[in-house]
Parts: sequence; structure tokens; C-alpha cells
Amino acid sequence: MAKQLFIFDLDFTLWDAGGLWCDCTTPPYRRINGFVKDAENRIIQLYPDVWEIIHLLKRHGRKIAVASRTEQPAWARQILDLMDLRQWFDYEEIFPDRKIYHLQNIHRQSGIPFNQMVFFDDEQRNIIDVTTLGVTSEWVQNGITRSLVAKYL
Repeated sequence: MAKQLFIFDLDFTLWDAGGLWCDCTTPPYRRINGFVKDAENRIIQLYPDVWEIIHLLKRHGRKIAVASRTEQPAWARQILDLMDLRQWFDYEEIFPDRKIYHLQNIHRQSGIPFNQMVFFDDEQRNIIDVTTLGVTSEWVQNGITRSLVAKYL
């Protein structure tokens, strides 16, 4: 079934922060030769299909959101800005709490019914949590891929 709103987690879903969650990295962050690095030179990089997915969703007129549970929301936003990715999201919920609250906020802001949303995350606990809202969820095991997303267009 085609969905209107595609919601993505950040850590281990859209990006790999050197094997860490972004709130375990060390600011300041900088962009060097197309890569975002932290103060300890750990590379924070998007999974290979991310840009293709973003452009595919926009071409199909879909809304895109980010929902991230992090203890350092400002760090996540800075990384998104350095990657030139933040501007592509229609909705952004980045704060340290359950994903169910992130998605409820997105629902209130967008007016899009839960059954018209699809949520991508690498943590099963988040998948189980948001499914109670009636949101379709996909467990992302090795970073987001085009094939995980395309089946909902």
C-alpha cells in the first residue's frame, strides 16, 4: 500500500557515526572532502542509498520526516546540516524520548493519518512501539536501502 509520509531514524538507519550513536561522538563536527568528521576524526557517513531515496520520495511527492531519540539533539541537527540533508525533511522530531511521541508530534503537525505513514528504524523496540499507533514499520538491519523504501510508493 502506498504511503504519504516516510519517517526515518538517524543512527544506524540513515547514517553510521563510526559505529556509535551520534550522541557518543565528539563535537565539534566539520565537513572535510565530502565527509563529516567529529573531533576525533571519526567519519559520520550516510548509507549509500540515502540520496537516491530522498530524491525518489520527492519526485513522487511524498513527505519525509526524521524521528531520532538522542541525548544530544543539537549535535544531530548540526550533522544533518553539514550533510546538507536537513533541508529535505518536512518534519523533524529529535529529542530523547520514545518514538511514539515523535510520531504523535509528526501526526499533529502534518495531519497525515498514522496508517498513511511508514517508519524505518534499526531498533526493534521502536518498531514495536510505533506499530501500536497503526504505523507501518520496517526494521532496518544494515542501513536504509532503496528496496526497503520503494515498496511503499
